[in-house]
Amino acid sequence: MNGKVDISVTINGASYTRSVEPRMLLSDFLRHELGLTGTHVGCEHGVCGACTILLDGRSARSCLTLAVQVDGQEIETVEGQGSREELGRVQTAFRDHHGLQCGFCTPGFIMTITDMLRHHPLETDEQIRDALSGNICRCTGYQHIVNAVRELAKERGPLL
Repeated sequence: MNGKVDISVTINGASYTRSVEPRMLLSDFLRHELGLTGTHVGCEHGVCGACTILLDGRSARSCLTLAVQVDGQEIETVEGQGSREELGRVQTAFRDHHGLQCGFCTPGFIMTITDMLRHHPLETDEQIRDALSGNICRCTGYQHIVNAVRELAKERGPLL
């Protein structure tokens, strides 16, 4: 026996079955086993938010989650939010409001914002800043990100 565990998971609408080490982090599974490198690894302690994905529709830190824990679940990563040819709504708002600079934190912000806008009204800047408080950016100063989310919150249409 090789000590690996079989898991089946749906990621961005595609089904995957793989054998993984029981201690493999979900972030490593996504990046190294599936090549979904949009999920970034920053602090590896769940503090910075760069590794945020949606797990069964709710934001989760992939650096704190074991791949074996997601067996049978549905995951959305930033790759499922749009493409180079056609950006998703959150990505478009980030671009239009200059809500990114180096881009390292951007995938985590996009996934967090997608979750928050699906489940919360985010009617004030205070609510927006609270929703974003689990994600760290060292480049933007956050105001442009808040502006992007404010625009999206006003639209209130389906994000995906």
